[in-house]
Parts: sequence; C-alpha cells; structure tokens
Amino acid sequence: MKKILITGGAGFIGTNLTKRLLAEGEEVVVVDNLLTGRKENLEQFESHPHFTFLHHDVTTPLPDEISAEAVFHLASPASPNHHSSVSYHALPMQTMMVNTIGTKLMLEFAKKHNASFLFASTSEVYGDPLVHPQTEEYRGNVSSIGPRSVYDEAKRFGETLVMHYVRQENVNARIVRIFNTYGPFMSKIDQRMIVQFVQQAIVNEPITLFGDGKQTRSLCFVDDLVEGIMRLMFYENTRGEVVNIGSTNEHTVYEYATIVKRLTGSSSEIRLSENLPEDDPLKRQPDISKAKKLLDWEPKVDLEAGLNTLIEYIKKA
Repeated sequence: MKKILITGGAGFIGTNLTKRLLAEGEEVVVVDNLLTGRKENLEQFESHPHFTFLHHDVTTPLPDEISAEAVFHLASPASPNHHSSVSYHALPMQTMMVNTIGTKLMLEFAKKHNASFLFASTSEVYGDPLVHPQTEEYRGNVSSIGPRSVYDEAKRFGETLVMHYVRQENVNARIVRIFNTYGPFMSKIDQRMIVQFVQQAIVNEPITLFGDGKQTRSLCFVDDLVEGIMRLMFYENTRGEVVNIGSTNEHTVYEYATIVKRLTGSSSEIRLSENLPEDDPLKRQPDISKAKKLLDWEPKVDLEAGLNTLIEYIKKA
C-alpha cells in the first residue's frame, strides 16, 4: 500500500482519481480548500479506512505530520467560463498563486519526503495553436497579457518550476498536459461546455453555443484520463517527462450539441447566440504518440458511452 496525496482532490478529476486509488488498495490523503472542489464529492469515501481529508490551502505549507510517497498536484480552478463563479476568470489571483506558489511548496514537500510528483498542466499551454494536432514539443501560441493568461501562464510557469526541481533538486517529477475531459463528478455550476449542453438538453431549453459552433474539441472520458495519469506517475522511466493525455476523437462544438440532443431525446433547439470569448482556441486535439509509446496508453471509452454515463450522473445529481 502506497500513501498518496492529491491536492485538489475534491474536484472533478481528483474525485475520480481518489475513487480509483482507494479501489486499488492505496491510502489516499486529499488536500483541498474547497474553493472550487466540492465536499459532497468526498462523502462516498468518509467511512473508508484508508481515506483522509485535509481542508487546507496549498499556497501555505502542509502540516508537519503529513507525509506521502506520491503527490498528484491537481489543485487549481480550471473552468474557463466567464459567467461561472468558480472559473479562473472569477478567481484570477487564486489561480495564479496555486499554480506557482502552491506548486513550489508541493515540490518542496515532495523533495522532503522523497515522493514522486505529478503536475497537472493543461492543453491551454498551447494557446490558440498554429499547429494541429499539438505535440509536446510545440511551444504554443499564448498571450501573456490576455484574459486567459491567469490560467495559461500560471500553468506554464508551474511547468518551469517542475522542470527546475527535476534538474536541480533531483525530484522525481513529471508533467501531464490534460486535454478536455468529461464524466461523473463534473460540477454543474462551472458551466463547462458539455455539462451545459446536457443540462439544457435534459430540460429542453435551447442549447447555446459560443461563436459559430465550428471550433473543435476532443473529449476524453475521465476513466481514461485517470488511467493515463496513473501510468505516468507510476511507470518506470517517466521522471522529467511531459505527456499529453486526451482523446484524438475531434468534433465541432455544434456536433457535440447535436449528439447530446440525440442521446437525451431532447426537443431543444441549438442556438448560436453568443460571441466567441477572447483567445478561445479554435482547435484543440492532442498528439498522443508519446503516451502510446511511453505508457502504452490510449483512450478506450466510446464517446457516446461516456456521454450516456455523464447524462445519467447529471440527471441524478
């Protein structure tokens, strides 16, 4: 049994990762300040003998009694939605601090405890890409002063910190660049595209799209993502590696709306009613050649099967 610490463990990905690790017999310590994470996500684990929750902000040092053999640093607001109270637009300073100061403190923690470390970065480090699909070698087309920079640039500097600690401090760390992911335990209030589509379709409200709906996304089911980040953390020869994890099954935003409408049996109209937010990427698809080679990983869950799981979760939530 390994003792594993997950920052941001009350969030969408953290909850699914916690569930998987506990099922595999590991001991899990979730650290979350509940700024965007949800305590109710963790209620299912409260009686588990190998689960601990610490309400704590990782931009301050962890208590001395906390230890771990592996650290998944997932903590960060991640929703880009301008209208959401839990998006990085609504929480700009907290987003910048958790990905910079918080990342440095967690790397120091990993160094102190000789723990493996994984930093959850994002496909947003590629910005609005000029190459398609995006490989790990692509350096991005990112604005350091645009409205999304509080997230994009904080993640980019977080990556810089991680690689410094790999090279200069001998920390066993790696970086995952997470592409669009969906599944159970997504928050309704952060208004991510696919959740908003499902919520609107279920009640037959208009499904609203930004822009002309021709921008593309590739959605990865969360179980596949969790498998990928666990392999990246625990496989041999992954120290210092940067790996894209995501789906290569690319669709337009309009196509996703159409699929959701069909799967829910909805009578909703699809409405192109809002302008595209500034710096919103027009294309997003990972090149996962490295994940296939290094981790023997690729997504397994069919899009419609995954969406049906999400739809049922949202109906019950």
